[in-house]
Amino acid sequence: MKKGLLFVGIPALLLSGVSHAQNTVTLYGTIDEGFNFTNNAQGNRGYQMLDGDVAGARWGLKGTEDLGGELSAIFRLESGFNANTGALGQGGLAFGRQAYVGLSSAKFGTLTMGRQYDPTIDMWSGFTGAGNNIGDFAAHPFDNDNSDYDFRIQNSVKYVSPTVSGLTGEALYGFSNAAGGFATNRVYSAAGSYQMGGFSAALAYMKMNNGGANTTGAVSSATQVFTGSSQQNIDAGVSYTFENKAQLAFAYSHVDVYNPTSNAYFTVQPTPGSQKSWKFDNFDISGQWFFKPDLWLAADYTYTLEHVTTTAGRSSPKWQQVALMLNYDLSKRTSVYIQSAYQHVNGDTGTQFDNANIVGSSGISSNGNQMTYRVAMLHKF
Repeated sequence: MKKGLLFVGIPALLLSGVSHAQNTVTLYGTIDEGFNFTNNAQGNRGYQMLDGDVAGARWGLKGTEDLGGELSAIFRLESGFNANTGALGQGGLAFGRQAYVGLSSAKFGTLTMGRQYDPTIDMWSGFTGAGNNIGDFAAHPFDNDNSDYDFRIQNSVKYVSPTVSGLTGEALYGFSNAAGGFATNRVYSAAGSYQMGGFSAALAYMKMNNGGANTTGAVSSATQVFTGSSQQNIDAGVSYTFENKAQLAFAYSHVDVYNPTSNAYFTVQPTPGSQKSWKFDNFDISGQWFFKPDLWLAADYTYTLEHVTTTAGRSSPKWQQVALMLNYDLSKRTSVYIQSAYQHVNGDTGTQFDNANIVGSSGISSNGNQMTYRVAMLHKF
């Protein structure tokens, strides 16, 4: 009897919030499920059921409360999961995607506190093929600039300004929470964007000190891509939308990783103490064409140049990657799509930087080339 009352009570609670215009609670989610094929995964063909290539599987609650005077309290709790196994995502965290509370004002902006995305994701990632529509298959090598949402910022305070004459600013600080180690695993980031008509542009910056050094700092060690003494990302992007028929975008990012010790995508890590710095320059051109409102094609080309400095010398591996996606909307909430991607790397570092490794593939290639394909369905609720 108590169980029945619980299942009746939860929907009633949600609906009671929705029924008042000033106070709302919304349940939402996304499931992206499909089949992937990789032509070379450690020398073998790879076949896998894989979720979350375009949009990570999630469910969440978000809400607002009108406090009067054009001020609102807001919150979001968002949990990632694996649709194939039911396991929690983001290192097994209950609300690993987002968990924050704050205040919002149309006049003064929005202030939030908790686990959330940094300004490079909010304002710049959408100019890349990965952040806009294609997802994993268009991610830059090893998602080195986090444009594919590999990690979030914990213990963070974020401010987003009101939009004035098309300009919006955003700043975030993620605390280390380490006694006597204020700069250990902390993050600070800022970005600005401009939009007028079909034109958009953004600049963004992020600095991380000892990212992933512990699980309680600004970046969890379970989701960190690079482990090193420091990392900084410098990002820029521009795009133009042509009367809702097409979009063309260019994105650039520069990433510095100092004294790196590991890469989350490597199966064999470099010799400890051998690496001095990894520096990436990513050039991304993407486009989207709508044949009809419910049928569109997206394409992305990325050129990445890396400078690897070790105790033995320097080398410069280069990546070229092409990704395509054809999407058909069965309804406003459900779509089916096909994707493909090709990556070629030319490197002589003696590490797995020399092996192609498309994000979303079945695994690292045994050589400098790799192709992946996907057929999938995406549903939003």
